[in-house]
Amino acid sequence: MQELLARLKALDPNASLALRIIACFDELVRGGVNIQGLLGAAASLSGCVAGFAGHQSERTLRVAPDGQTLKGSAAAPREGSLEANGMTVWLERQGPAHVNDAMVLERLALALAIRSGHQAEDPLRRLGDLLDVNVDVEHRHATAAKLGLAPHLKYRVATLPLFATWKQHRDLLEDVVNTRYGPLHVCLLRAEVKHIDASPCGIGVAAGIDDLHRSLATALVSLRLCAVPDVPVVVADDYGGLIDLLAQCSVDRPLLDVEELEGAMQHPWAVRTLDALLRSASIRDASRIAGVHHSTMQARLETIRDLLSFDPLDGIGRTRVGLAFLAWRVRHSSALDLPPPTSR
Repeated sequence: MQELLARLKALDPNASLALRIIACFDELVRGGVNIQGLLGAAASLSGCVAGFAGHQSERTLRVAPDGQTLKGSAAAPREGSLEANGMTVWLERQGPAHVNDAMVLERLALALAIRSGHQAEDPLRRLGDLLDVNVDVEHRHATAAKLGLAPHLKYRVATLPLFATWKQHRDLLEDVVNTRYGPLHVCLLRAEVKHIDASPCGIGVAAGIDDLHRSLATALVSLRLCAVPDVPVVVADDYGGLIDLLAQCSVDRPLLDVEELEGAMQHPWAVRTLDALLRSASIRDASRIAGVHHSTMQARLETIRDLLSFDPLDGIGRTRVGLAFLAWRVRHSSALDLPPPTSR
């Protein structure tokens, strides 16, 4: 599938996107995601409200692209709807249909049919409630008990975009959860698990039931630090307290040094240079990691130093530039970018 995706991406980006849509719903079905989660995925992938109506149950559900359930019912539009398997699904799009709308509806209908066939009722997993610090503690404890989580153990949250590529999908506790970046595929792992065969994927710090919101926050930062194919999975443990600091920063209002660093990052070699500096103990080590001559690394670092108000190689300045570089990567992350669909 991945080889086919790579070939199609070069030939036809829309065909590549269609395969990603198919893979997305396949993985969500395999993970046992509920109806609301499936609708949230359809809404996020299409960029408009997705709706569902059961013909016999008369149940109607509409979900916005940000994953929020909408109150009130709405009739399925004449255009952009599909009747199949005793239900109607639709997209509430303003303007002409996008090229992959039909594919989203087809895979949504199939996923809902499979979901309904497995279980007459659709109990919401409420994994999102477990990760929300604003939810009452007692409710979170009750949710954890229903999900079979042990109160004395620690767990990790893993976050992935809906279109993530899975090499192997084992049984996991997972759901589509609303985040500040929109609906994401979220999994809960035992504390000792630090890898998922999927990318891009961010894995948060280990935390007890009461602090899983912290694991989610660090998992989101870790996800945004991913850069497929070079960095497919990021584990928060590898960055320690730096991840906590980055989790408290806003993408729109990052650390002060990030604004200064923007000018230096215009150089095509800046990312590799600062990444090497961050991972090394000396300029000579950094040049070896970056694969350039020592004098070249020295010259590049001097260029960066001339653009900053502090010395990135001197004492606290090295810490400042390292943290600013990580914040810059979070700010400019493409881990959640899906190729935009086109109109027909």
